[in-house]
Amino acid sequence: MIRSLLALLTAVILLILGFMFSVVVFAAMAVLGLAVWIYVMWKTRKLRRAMREQASDGQVIEGEAVVVEEHRARTKNVLPGDTPGQ
Repeated sequence: MIRSLLALLTAVILLILGFMFSVVVFAAMAVLGLAVWIYVMWKTRKLRRAMREQASDGQVIEGEAVVVEEHRARTKNVLPGDTPGQ
């Protein structure tokens, strides 16, 4: 009886400690992610401003590309003295 009560108390304490630890870890990850996002936004502000100014010109370049592959068939001599391709 006392063993099962002690096991239950230990399980509850470990569950509470695990929850507290996970809250701390998730909060630290959120703060770190926010710091990285702010750093990236700060470092790319000039690039974003230049792209915004360039896009305001109203020029749109559209196009289509087609890749054409060429294959040459090789011919071989069937009879002696023939030239290929005849």
